[in-house]
Amino acid sequence: MRSTVSFNDGWSFYKGVSAPSGEAEIVNLPHTWNGVDGQDGGDDYFRGDCVYEKKIVKADLPVADEYYLEICAANSSADVFVGGEKVVHHDGGYSAFRANITKYLTENETQVYIVVNNAPNDHVYPQFADFTFYGGLYRGVKIIAVNKTHFDLDYYGGTGIKVTPQIKGADADVEVEVFTTELGENEKIAYTIYNKEGEVVASGESADKKWTATISSVHRWHGRKDPYLYRATACIVKDGEALDEVSARFGCRTFRVDPNLGFILNDEEYPLRGVSRHQDRLGIGNALLPEHHAEDIELIKEVGATTIRLAHYQHDQYFYDLCDEVGFVVWAEIPYISHHLPNGRENTISQMKELITQNYNHASICVWGLSNEITMNGAKDPDLLENHRILNDLVHEMDKTRLTTIAVVSMCSMDEEYVHISDLVSYNHYFGWYGGTTDMNGPWFDKFHEKYPNRPIGVSEYGCEALNWHTSNPVQGDYTEEYQAYYHEELIKQLFSRKYIWATHVWNMFDFGADLRSEGGENGQNHKGLITFDRKYKKDSFYAYKAWLSDEPFVHLCGKRYVDRVEDVTKVTVYSNLPEVELFVNGVSVGKKSAPDHFFYFEVKNEGESTITAVAGEYKDEGKIRKVDKMNEDYILKEKGAVLNWFDIDAPKGRFSLNDTFGSIMDTFRGKLWAIGLGLSVKKKMDAKKKAEGGEQKSMTDGMNMKEMMPMLSGFTVLRMTNMIGMVGISFTKEELLKMNKKLNKIRKPKDKKK
Repeated sequence: MRSTVSFNDGWSFYKGVSAPSGEAEIVNLPHTWNGVDGQDGGDDYFRGDCVYEKKIVKADLPVADEYYLEICAANSSADVFVGGEKVVHHDGGYSAFRANITKYLTENETQVYIVVNNAPNDHVYPQFADFTFYGGLYRGVKIIAVNKTHFDLDYYGGTGIKVTPQIKGADADVEVEVFTTELGENEKIAYTIYNKEGEVVASGESADKKWTATISSVHRWHGRKDPYLYRATACIVKDGEALDEVSARFGCRTFRVDPNLGFILNDEEYPLRGVSRHQDRLGIGNALLPEHHAEDIELIKEVGATTIRLAHYQHDQYFYDLCDEVGFVVWAEIPYISHHLPNGRENTISQMKELITQNYNHASICVWGLSNEITMNGAKDPDLLENHRILNDLVHEMDKTRLTTIAVVSMCSMDEEYVHISDLVSYNHYFGWYGGTTDMNGPWFDKFHEKYPNRPIGVSEYGCEALNWHTSNPVQGDYTEEYQAYYHEELIKQLFSRKYIWATHVWNMFDFGADLRSEGGENGQNHKGLITFDRKYKKDSFYAYKAWLSDEPFVHLCGKRYVDRVEDVTKVTVYSNLPEVELFVNGVSVGKKSAPDHFFYFEVKNEGESTITAVAGEYKDEGKIRKVDKMNEDYILKEKGAVLNWFDIDAPKGRFSLNDTFGSIMDTFRGKLWAIGLGLSVKKKMDAKKKAEGGEQKSMTDGMNMKEMMPMLSGFTVLRMTNMIGMVGISFTKEELLKMNKKLNKIRKPKDKKK
């Protein structure tokens, strides 16, 4: 019978070399070499070759005919050497792969070393994206010992068993297909299906590699409400002896997406409202332990989500297992992201084959994602379009039970051919954060739905960043917890009220590493999470979703980190999924309120130090506020390494400055002339950058529909826009910005007609 041995402890790790040499560090797997430098900003984390070396002592292994080394993930390319011989090469940092090492093992000890490389190249995805590409053997390594006759270990890292249930009335026909080496004489396959309680519901024995059984009165997998799982096993037997066995859990369910009603699970409307998840953590990168995955699942359960978009790559098998058990509907995707690589087609195909082969049996997965924001450089590239058609056809050939989707970058026109290749489509929109205003979100989706009424439309990303900055007057781009809360209140009301939106996925459940970022005063991270990178603090916006999505009664007082306030009367916000909230200040009630939208707002006198208590039914939450004369400097964003901060800018009353939005400036004639000059200045810088890079690179703006982009751009302040374009290599010096501000100071703001 098959035996699996952990091979995680005691590896010699050599950094920056392509073969074992120099001084080694002893590490245990999972391991990444970018757990710190991949999260501290500067886009300077180490990317290159590193080596993991260990000895295999054959006598310590179970007796078997063949031995496989299983690498659960190596980011992003790897070469496996056994006994000095190169055994396998693998491209793709998020899926499992194996190497048959049988003939390379000696009777004594054998050297194994794995060269892992995360350096940039032109053919392995991802290459350009807003997250850190952590290098390493970050999901562990196993040795699998098997009989000569065994279930296939060589095909795209698969398990060797494929289970396809089909609901027929009250029953389900379950097809179990297996993949094996050549069966010998008298070798057959024994099939068994067990229910959740471990009872046999069907069994049989056959020489065929496909077997179908019927489960009578089938218990359906019904998402968070009832995530019921069966288990199928297949065992190769000869004369009553078991030679090898594999198993898979599966769920019996039907689903479809209606362009007007959204997601339909088991013939019932089942709104998909949830989050996206990156797998990394503060200080440890992507080298997660099982308890980290389990904690993430519990936090996503708590917020009340029904769906998770597992971005932007294949996640750990353990996490998919947890999704099956809890009942999340999952969007699983490959890292075909941001920039289309002319030499990357084969890699998209191989990564998609691995994703589907390794994850086919997971009941939670309902859609396969083809790409994310891939049209950064334009949507009309014939090679990009063909690549998507190939992937779409491949998915339907490999899996006839699920749907395909794409996540489209905001500036891509809804009329592009690319947008209509997959079965479903979702958009990444950040109106109210990256330009535009929050009230643009709902109407945009209404426009899409009106124009393409038979095309299911969803929201694959939306969100805004928040750190421990605070204000009573939140504005777009201030990175305060209060603006993030306001933003999500508005988006919840707009998106959740539109039944036709087939799925909504907040970007993101957790803050995550993005070493190129220098935003919000803490470099190296994307802070759009509802929870901090270390999972220790749930931002107020987390509870806005819990109020709408969770059935667990609670009350949450917002702003508990915002104690010192200058105003005489301050706004206090409370979130709860209970119908009524009463607020107390120093034990005295200031009133009761009901709120159908779950957001309760109170005005409170700010005098001295006050204890604020929110009470809903038997639940309460408490915090403090304190009257101060001057704004607490600890609450004010100070960008690390910023050329200019907003408070350093001269902004005379009645005149424009870098702190004003493009929209307000463009509303004036002189402002339009100034904007034209700025545009020419940016173009000059971009042309110079292209020339320096050989003149072949495309700009991000090459793929933008500028007519659709203008409403977004109008919401940016000039300073924020200049900071943002710095992320794509276009920068302004302090002197240039001050000169720009001086010109804006000469332009009068229109007088307020109401006065």
